[in-house]
Amino acid sequence: MTQAVEAWRPLADRMRPHTLDAFAGQSHILGEGKPLRRAIEEGNLHSMVLWGPPGTGKTTLARLLAEQSKAEFLSLSAVLAGVKDIRNAVAAAQQVREMESRLTILFIDEAHRFNKAQQDAFLPHVEDGTVIFIGATTENPSFELNSALLSRARTYVLKRLETEDLRKIIDLALTDCLNGLGDREIGLADDLRDRLAQAADGDARRALNLLEIASDLAEEIDGRPVIHEAILNEVITGGSRRFDKGGDDFYDQISALHKSVRGSSPDAALYWLTRMLDGGCDPLYIARRIVRMASEDIGNADPRALTLSLNAWDVQERLGSPEGELALAQAVIYLACAAKSNAVYKAYNMARSDIGRTGSLEVPVHLRNAPTKLMKELGYGKAYRYAHDEPEAYAAGEDYFPENMPAHDYYQPAGRGLEIKIAEKLAHLRDLDKKHKS
Repeated sequence: MTQAVEAWRPLADRMRPHTLDAFAGQSHILGEGKPLRRAIEEGNLHSMVLWGPPGTGKTTLARLLAEQSKAEFLSLSAVLAGVKDIRNAVAAAQQVREMESRLTILFIDEAHRFNKAQQDAFLPHVEDGTVIFIGATTENPSFELNSALLSRARTYVLKRLETEDLRKIIDLALTDCLNGLGDREIGLADDLRDRLAQAADGDARRALNLLEIASDLAEEIDGRPVIHEAILNEVITGGSRRFDKGGDDFYDQISALHKSVRGSSPDAALYWLTRMLDGGCDPLYIARRIVRMASEDIGNADPRALTLSLNAWDVQERLGSPEGELALAQAVIYLACAAKSNAVYKAYNMARSDIGRTGSLEVPVHLRNAPTKLMKELGYGKAYRYAHDEPEAYAAGEDYFPENMPAHDYYQPAGRGLEIKIAEKLAHLRDLDKKHKS
C-alpha cells in the first residue's frame, strides 16, 4: 500500500536526497569543512536565507537540516500564508519546545514574497529562538527582506547545477528501484540523457519532471520501455532557458549585455542578447536599453550609433519577432564595435549635480527673448551677440551661464572616434575666447 501511495508523488519529490553525500552540487557551501556542512553534521541550527535559482535544492537542504538536528519542520509558502498562518506556526513551535524540548525550523518558501507585516510578525520569535527561520528565495534578499531579518540570518548562495550533476541525478532516478524508475528498467541512450540534462538548464526539479513525462511516453522496444529521440524531442521542445522577467536573472543578463557592449565585445554582446530573447524577454525592452547604451557609452564618438539603435527599435515595432530581432542584433554588434565615449554621460551628470546645488538661477538678461515692447524696455536681449554675424560664426568671449556662476567645462570629449575632431574644434574656440579677453 505504501509503494502505491508513494508512486503518486512526483518523481522530483520522491528523489529528494536524505543525506549530504547524496546531495548534488553546492560544494562551495557543503564541501568537507565548509561552515554549513559542519552546522548540519553537528546539528547546530541557525537562521538562514537560501538564495539561488529554482531546482538547486533549497527546500531539500532545509529538510536535511531538520532531519539531522531532529528538529520539527514547519513549512509555509509566502505566496499563500498570511500573518494568521505565521502566528499558528509560532504557536505550534512553542508547544513543541515546551512539551518535547525540541526546536522548530520554520521554512518559508519564496520568502521574497513576504511583505513587511508578515516579516515583522515572526521576527520576535526568531530573536527569542522559538523558531529557526530558513527562507528560500530566487531573488536577491538584500532587496526583498528587511534589514532586521537579514541581520539575524546568514545568507547562503546556491548555484545552478552543472550538467554533470544533472546527469548523475537522471542516472540515479533511472536506477533507483525504491523511489525512482529503476523497477521499470527504462532505456535512455547516453546522448539523449545528456540532451535532457542540458535542457533542464541547471534545474534538478525540471530534469526529473521532464524525465518523468518522458518515461510515461516510453514505448516498448524488444520488451523494454525506451525513451527514444522522438519522445525526448516532444518533451523538451518549447522549453526556454532560465529567465525570470522580474528577477535577478533579468537584471543580471541585461547588465551583462550592457557591459559587453561597453567592453567592445560584439560576440559576448550577441550571446547575451540572444540569451535574453531566447528566454522570453520583451524585444522592445531590449531596444530601449540599446538606445540608452548608444548615448551612455558611445555618445558623440560615433553619433551614428544612436540613429542605428533608434532604427532597430523602429524595425522591431514594425516587423515584430523574429524579423525585428535581427535589427537588434545588428545594432548591438555595431555598438560593441563602435568607438566608446562616456563624455556626454559624465557631462550630463555633472550639470545635474550643479543644478541641484545652485538651484534656479535666473537667465541673464542679454540671453532672454524680447517679443514685446515692455521686454525690450527692460533690456531683454540687449547686448546679445548674434553668432552668425561674428567671425567663424562664433561670438568669442561670450558668457552663456547665469550671472555670478563660473563657466564649467562639463563636456570633455574622449580621444576616440568623432570626438577627436570635436575636441580639436572646442580647443580652437577656447583659444579664440582667450584672445578676445586679452
